[in-house]
Amino acid sequence: MLFQLLSLVGAALVLIAFIALQLGRMEREDVAFNALNFVGSAFLAWVAIVDRRLGFIILEVAWAFFSLLPLLRGRRRTRA
Repeated sequence: MLFQLLSLVGAALVLIAFIALQLGRMEREDVAFNALNFVGSAFLAWVAIVDRRLGFIILEVAWAFFSLLPLLRGRRRTRA
């Protein structure tokens, strides 16, 4: 039950970021966009690891990694 909840929340966070990007409410450099992607994909990666789904592990770990990089760089943007 916990893993089902984590996967639903993770998917929702990634989708919220994607929809906001498509609607022009976020840009890919925005802290919120990358934070939503990082947390969402980290949740999904955890579920994939527990469930031993190698394809999803690779996808979600890569997604989390590439969402984390902009957060670690000094060039953070937030919307006013």
